[in-house]
Amino acid sequence: MKIVWGLLGGIAAVVVVTASTAVYTVSEVEQAIITQFGKPVGAPVTTSGLKLKLPFIQDVNRIDRRVLEWDGNPSDMPTKDKLYISVDLFARWKITDPLQYFLRLRDERSAQSRLDDILGSETRNAVAKHELIEIIRTTRGRIPLRDSLLTDEERAQDIGSLVPIQKGRALVEQEIFEAAAEKVRVFGIALLDIRFKRINYNESVRPKIYDRMVSERRQIAERFLSEGNGEAARIRGNRVRDLNKIQSEAYRAVEEIRGVADANAADIYARAYNVTPLAAEFYEFSRTMQAYKDIISSGTTLVLSTDSDLFKFLRGVQADPGNQEPDLPELGVGVVGRMTPVPR
Repeated sequence: MKIVWGLLGGIAAVVVVTASTAVYTVSEVEQAIITQFGKPVGAPVTTSGLKLKLPFIQDVNRIDRRVLEWDGNPSDMPTKDKLYISVDLFARWKITDPLQYFLRLRDERSAQSRLDDILGSETRNAVAKHELIEIIRTTRGRIPLRDSLLTDEERAQDIGSLVPIQKGRALVEQEIFEAAAEKVRVFGIALLDIRFKRINYNESVRPKIYDRMVSERRQIAERFLSEGNGEAARIRGNRVRDLNKIQSEAYRAVEEIRGVADANAADIYARAYNVTPLAAEFYEFSRTMQAYKDIISSGTTLVLSTDSDLFKFLRGVQADPGNQEPDLPELGVGVVGRMTPVPR
């Protein structure tokens, strides 16, 4: 009985092992290739569920059916305008023909390596055919406002000029995608999308690029500064001119007002002193006294003829016996200096 039970147990174990090797499952994110002695047999299994195969002699090779990521390493490459840049690219891909994929690549590691070669090569070809601005900018029809500020001479020197864009980054990416997708299709791979992740200047040319940018901006800044100084000088000149004009116009207005005032005063005096002969004589006397006050001061020596108009009011002035000089308190001028009448 022990031998019988041992045989039955052995048979049961063989059946269990055989059944376990004959049954396999495929999940929703997988597809499978059945190989017999290393060679694929039958069609690829693309549906999920419980599946059967020949035990022991057939193996299940599982292949991912999800969207996979390729992230390349940054690589230095030259542009059409001879500038070395570091380009970092990434892509998304999917296995669409698992049998072809298995026959040519076997696993994902081999697929990633082949994508490195193909995408790296196509990226270099595309970058070498385009200017740097084509790879950096995404828009084509941009109009720089600062171009209108440049003079004809500066435009001739390409100072601050912008290179016209024919394609833009999006079309360059599309160009790389179309060329690479055709080459990876033979491996049972569908390339879904590629994008530039980062673009930067190479370390060796970066200082030169920055120096050129600084030089261009400095030239534009110096021109703006020169124009500003010229405009400031013009404003200052206009200010001085306007100030002189205002002062001259004010002086003319003052002189006109003064002339009108003097004319009115003279007219008032004339009308006031020509009322009667006595008024005229009083006017003559008051004006002569005012003239005395203006021309005679202490220590003044005045030589007058006897028939002078200024002397006729001094004829009747009595001299002070102690001073021996005439005193004219009524003139309001204090002590009068020596006056010597000179007959004609």
